[in-house]
Amino acid sequence: MKKNQRIWSAVTAAMIAASVLAGCGSNDSSALNTVSVPEESIPTSTASDSAEASTEASTEQTSAEIPDGDYLSELTGTPISEDIKDQRPIAAMVDNEKTALPHYGTADADIVYELMNSTENDRVTRLMCVVKDWGAIKQLGSIRSTRPTNILLMGEYNAVLCHDGGPFYIDEYLKNAWADHLSGVFSRVKNGKDWEFTEYICTGDLDSNLDSAGISKTYNQYAVDSAKTSHFQFAQWGTEFDLADKYSDASAATDVDLSAAFKHNKSALKYNDSTGTYDYYEYGSRHEDADSGDPLTFKNVILENCTFSQLDKNGYLIYNCIASNQKGYYLTNGKMIPIFWTKTDATQPTQFFDSDGNELVLNTGKTYISLVPSDYWDSITIQ
Repeated sequence: MKKNQRIWSAVTAAMIAASVLAGCGSNDSSALNTVSVPEESIPTSTASDSAEASTEASTEQTSAEIPDGDYLSELTGTPISEDIKDQRPIAAMVDNEKTALPHYGTADADIVYELMNSTENDRVTRLMCVVKDWGAIKQLGSIRSTRPTNILLMGEYNAVLCHDGGPFYIDEYLKNAWADHLSGVFSRVKNGKDWEFTEYICTGDLDSNLDSAGISKTYNQYAVDSAKTSHFQFAQWGTEFDLADKYSDASAATDVDLSAAFKHNKSALKYNDSTGTYDYYEYGSRHEDADSGDPLTFKNVILENCTFSQLDKNGYLIYNCIASNQKGYYLTNGKMIPIFWTKTDATQPTQFFDSDGNELVLNTGKTYISLVPSDYWDSITIQ
């Protein structure tokens, strides 16, 4: 991080992971994402603090005033209909090549992941949109293929992965009983583009295809408790905090430039004072939904420093996203703090901790998450 390297000098050295992950360029696929996470590598204060934070968050959310017939979404911490409380979210793979633009429905996603899709083509990215209220989808996409990393990430939400195939590397991951998915079964929309850019999730697609595939629409036995209650630790509904009021190591963060890591898309996020959220930009323009015209914008931004292993000379890869105590940043309301992240298993949620080892609390709202390749982590800029 060009401007903010100094922040890390203030972070306790004991917080930094002792384990060393496989670096980029490794092609040993047999050892991928099998990192052992020793209990002692997790900050010692997190176990009790996290339990207390969870209890406090639960108490606060129960006491917060929410509309009749609503509950607080496990993905955003904001009110949503109780009718879909037990409904599993979907994780939809959305093509992020310029030809695929404009996107439809991405502004309605609760959480959006942006990941490098290949080491080729200037590291073109792909989006994974996590959507709770998928019954309201009119058109989402266009839908494209998935990668192994996406399967490991969708598992922590007990989500149904929606994609259109992928390289053979995904096969071993999709064999897992928790890896429910739908592939290549969605609507084709005539848009004047080549075939690969015409598949979208449209009204009714999910209901009919989930029924045909015999996939449960509600949380099943592979859903951990946090998947059904609160994936993140959220602030009390109706309140909002400023990181500078909570952390001495908070700094200004209104412009996030990820173009060094994602050269093809030239991804960036810019803080919008009028909305209090971060607007997403790529290819030099603000991302706006084709249907509604709404910007793709987020209350929370999480950047994870993550190594990856290249699988072959064609650019296929997998992020080493099952790891312990890796660096990151959390941004909200125009401020930023350094954080650490840990993910112990495919079906376990990624946990985020501040530099004191306390589980991170997020403002309520939508979240953007990017796994930034470690070889370019120090090249991205935040101002």
